[in-house]
Amino acid sequence: MNDNPPVFDQTLYQKEITELSPIGSAVGRFAATDLDQHSRLYYTLTSEPTGFILQSPTNPEILVDAHLDYDTVKEYQLKLEVQDTDFASAPDGPSFSATTTIQITLSDGDNRPPWFQPCTKYVVGRAVICESAGYTGRVNLNEQETGVLSLKPGPVNAIDGDTGINEEITYGFLSGNDDGLFAINPSTGDITMLRSADVLGEVNLLVMAAQKNNVDQFATTQVVISVQVKSLHVPQFQKPLYEGLITSMGSVAVDQDKKALQILATDEDYAGVQGINPYITYSVEENNDFVIVNGFLFLINDVEDNTFHLTVVAKDTTNDETATAQLVMEVKIGISTSALPQSTTDIPTTTPGVNVNTVPPGGFRVGDMAALGATLGVLLLVCLVVIGVLFHRMKKDKGNWRKIYEASMFRSSLGNGPSDPKEAIQYTNEAFQRDEGGDGVDSGGPAGGLNAKADERPAQGSHYDKIISARLQSLQAQDTSDTDSHKADSEKEVKPILTKERRGEDGYKSVWFKEDIDPNAKEEVVIIPDNNEHDSEEEDNKPRIRDDDDDEEEGTSYKRKVGFADADLDSGLGVKIGDPGEDSESDRASNTSL
Repeated sequence: MNDNPPVFDQTLYQKEITELSPIGSAVGRFAATDLDQHSRLYYTLTSEPTGFILQSPTNPEILVDAHLDYDTVKEYQLKLEVQDTDFASAPDGPSFSATTTIQITLSDGDNRPPWFQPCTKYVVGRAVICESAGYTGRVNLNEQETGVLSLKPGPVNAIDGDTGINEEITYGFLSGNDDGLFAINPSTGDITMLRSADVLGEVNLLVMAAQKNNVDQFATTQVVISVQVKSLHVPQFQKPLYEGLITSMGSVAVDQDKKALQILATDEDYAGVQGINPYITYSVEENNDFVIVNGFLFLINDVEDNTFHLTVVAKDTTNDETATAQLVMEVKIGISTSALPQSTTDIPTTTPGVNVNTVPPGGFRVGDMAALGATLGVLLLVCLVVIGVLFHRMKKDKGNWRKIYEASMFRSSLGNGPSDPKEAIQYTNEAFQRDEGGDGVDSGGPAGGLNAKADERPAQGSHYDKIISARLQSLQAQDTSDTDSHKADSEKEVKPILTKERRGEDGYKSVWFKEDIDPNAKEEVVIIPDNNEHDSEEEDNKPRIRDDDDDEEEGTSYKRKVGFADADLDSGLGVKIGDPGEDSESDRASNTSL
């Protein structure tokens, strides 16, 4: 008969497991006994769900059913009940049960690195991260500090992130101490100086803290040591007592002259910049209704009309030196606008806590840098404009030089040799230029043109020729294909400049280009002396061109005949001189007459 209840061996069971126990791992088996020797007993956890479950209703083995965290819950209390009948069905006869308590204690697992103190904790999923803002300190130039350096917010200190283990921590420098200026105690983290610093600036030390028995668990932080010139003077307010008036919330305080009241402390260590120490900050002691921005006092809270007796503090943040002054501030809300300051040009517009009116020694203000940037921008713009103008002029001059080149090539075709442009330019028809009939059609008289007077042309070897020669060589190298094509077109289109022109009884004078000369012409070209009485002796020695209509008796006998050889015609206007009688028949056929 079922007349005995089941019994647990203990009323309290105690178990310890690590917080790193995985889900499904066993905590322990807690079975009961029954003298009635039932085939089976039934179990259930009557406590609220806590991250643990039974293996089955008939198996009293308890399993882990959730991720455990030592820092969240360190201990669990479970209630286990046993019954000799099924909990899911009503018993047919008597039913007996019993309960026991199972206490599960978590041990801390080594799953977190050291944390530098103080730090800010962040929870990312199941991980907990504690971030340190680092440490700062100051030393004087050329002075060695004795003892442990004073740092903010405190000495270098790290603890094991697993507080239940609290593993011993060791310290060391990772970087920033290559010159051996500092030393760190590996057990305590205290930093000391080994010698004096001889360079102004900041020394950035990277410090590592690691578990002594598990160096895989480590953390790092920054320690910034500022090397500065030793302060010889403390800040001083310009006046021991300031008085002012504020008429509305958010407005600036004004003095008795209705000008913005400026509260300013100077430092003799910065005498080179009128005593303005850029590292001084201002505050109102034990009052949150007023704030000082760049030395100007503002009312930031709604207060009743009253007279406030305040203390203002100026603090040099580089060495924590302070100065104080008294402030009597009268608040009268809604006062007439006639009492407001007439000039607000000195009132700052920046946000509180930003000191923009001061500049460190040897530095520049924001306005200075802006002016420098604007100046450089204007200079750059001017340079770009000049470059553009020069480029435009070069393109324009290139076209002009091409025209000069074409004209020079044309003139070189009138010379004896195409190899030297300078020499080709010098050949002129002096006899034609000096002709008295310069006013005829296309005669090249005083009006200039192609047949300008020889004395108006530049002499051979002149500076003008050198410039032309150098420029022509440059253009020939750059525009060979364009010039050749253009030259060919020009030669095809060239026409006689001078046509046959009647000179009264003296006959004709004519000039042709080489493509207009008929090699088969029967005309003869002769040179006859010029015997005009009015010509100079120099002109008497120059040749004169005679045409068919000239009177034979007017000149002397014909001693030479001038003709053009085929080879000469290919290279320019060549001249062949010889006795008429010595010319062969073929020479006569190939000569061209003037």
